[in-house]
Amino acid sequence: MKKQISKQTKSTRPKAIIFDWDNTLADTWGVIHDSLAKTFIAMGQEPWSMEDVRNGRGGIHKSLRDSFPSIFGKEWQEAKEHYYKNFLSNHLEMITMIPDAHGTVTALSDLGIYLAIVSNKTGKYLRKEVGHLGWDPHFSKIIGATDAASDKPSPEPVYMALEGSGIDIKKSAIDDVWFIGDSATDIECAINAGCLPIYFGDKKFPEEFSNHKSSDKPIKHVKTHKELQKFIKGHFSEE
Repeated sequence: MKKQISKQTKSTRPKAIIFDWDNTLADTWGVIHDSLAKTFIAMGQEPWSMEDVRNGRGGIHKSLRDSFPSIFGKEWQEAKEHYYKNFLSNHLEMITMIPDAHGTVTALSDLGIYLAIVSNKTGKYLRKEVGHLGWDPHFSKIIGATDAASDKPSPEPVYMALEGSGIDIKKSAIDDVWFIGDSATDIECAINAGCLPIYFGDKKFPEEFSNHKSSDKPIKHVKTHKELQKFIKGHFSEE
């Protein structure tokens, strides 16, 4: 159930913050691009550039089960096998933290804010990466692709991420739950679930959402975690 975008804010301090994972908290562009390139070569196709991947060509920001059929057609299951073979060979070695992301996560965790991750990376691999970086104690739920009945931009993973939190997203004010992510899929998911969308990263803001407002405020765009920390601090200091 979507909230009306004119619904008034009831509070400035969120009850929960949900993060995307890939390239919002963790820098995974390298491994994603490398794994896709090797998959395209194995399937007899021309590899995409890093710019193509970063810009979400072919709906690549969606989960594999949603994006690969449109990219590889009837051979998508074979492409999936190639992708995971390459991905699993080095994803933990290549992953790094986005600059200052650790400070964002630990500060919010220390404040007692309910934190969760909702990603379109397959859940079991997502949780391995979060654990590899030592962040799993900070998050109450870590939800990836195939954990819910449908993946982002469906709101179902958000509902799953909030289970046990005591927060009823369908009845809450929009500002009660923030969703922070780096793709149009994240913004769409946030809107579908009734969260306050916060667009992260140095990429151009998706034009299809340029006129959308939540709680009578334009969707916030922060380019770095330093900017995000400043935005968060401003909301907490208003109490």
